[in-house]
Amino acid sequence: MKPIRVSQLNAYIRRILTADPILANISIIGEVSNFKRHTSGHVYFSLKDAGAKVNCFLPSGVFASLPRGIGDGVSVTATGYISVYEKGGTYSLNIREIAPEGAGSLAVEFEKLKSRLAEEGLFDASRKKPLPVFPYKVALVTSGTGAAVEDMIKIITRKNDFVDILIYPTLVQGPEAAARISEGLAYINERFPEVDIIITGRGGGSAEELWAFNEERVARAISASEIPVISAVGHETDVTIADFVADVRAETPTAAADMAVPDMADIRRSVDGAFSYLANSLAALTEHMRMRMDACAMPKLGYMLNARVDMSRLKLEGAAATMRSDALSRVERAERRAELAHEKLTASDPGRIMSMGYAALTSGGKHISSASELHTGDEVTARMKDGTAEMRVL
Repeated sequence: MKPIRVSQLNAYIRRILTADPILANISIIGEVSNFKRHTSGHVYFSLKDAGAKVNCFLPSGVFASLPRGIGDGVSVTATGYISVYEKGGTYSLNIREIAPEGAGSLAVEFEKLKSRLAEEGLFDASRKKPLPVFPYKVALVTSGTGAAVEDMIKIITRKNDFVDILIYPTLVQGPEAAARISEGLAYINERFPEVDIIITGRGGGSAEELWAFNEERVARAISASEIPVISAVGHETDVTIADFVADVRAETPTAAADMAVPDMADIRRSVDGAFSYLANSLAALTEHMRMRMDACAMPKLGYMLNARVDMSRLKLEGAAATMRSDALSRVERAERRAELAHEKLTASDPGRIMSMGYAALTSGGKHISSASELHTGDEVTARMKDGTAEMRVL
């Protein structure tokens, strides 16, 4: 038989599969994984069991008639026919009918392990170790090849050219992945205790491809690590048991690399700013001290002392003038008060009054202040300015 084209091979396989009566109307039981709805309304996902998976296509019309609740982790019975995509050389189950069977086995296992580890306290915030602010060495426990490790290396080296990167290549999916990841975490702790941060994870994938990070042995290896661990598995919406146990969860491997190390450009800018501030402060202090030393020079010191003496003299002269003024004011006020007192005494002097023609009358040694006090025949003495006169009342 002469060679044929790839398109001819795929077309032949499609005719064989579509002609099979069993594959034209087959029902499959499995767990939904990697459930995605296209903008067209069609739905693409995988049906899987413990050993394999098959791609599925669910038309938008069939999906619209389904009850809510079908999604990742749900066991379903799907009925349809096998179709071949000739351009890609892949086959899928085109679904006519689908019905939920209940929670998938992996989802149940996930929840059971999550509850058990939570009861043991492996998720407690008190167990979380803080990330160092300035790490010197970062270890990556992940696949040795692929976009995830390349992106992490690129981000770390771009942000911080001071940090060393240690890569422990390991399987991140498949039956042996959990054991290899656990061994890597233990190996780093034992052989490289100087490592400051461990990042373990992988890029995106289906639930079964990420399942190694839901294994109990990986969770316990993360919990036992003396070095802080960042879990970085899949995309932002992917959540694994490793995320709950790790000291810090990152949405993606690139996010983990970004949070693990500080940006040296920012640090250098901060250091430069601090250096400039210290230099300016030192220059200002030096100038201040120089001015103080200049002020202590003998010519300036003599000038300052003379200035202080002159100022003190002015203050004393001012105080003396104020005292003289106060003393004179007090003397003048005392003289005025004395004059007023003399005028009052002079005004009330009996002699002065008598010089005006008045006399003081007494009778029987008593002063007479009213005519009613005198009677006929009383002897009265009139005391005047220049002498006395004896009189009798008629």
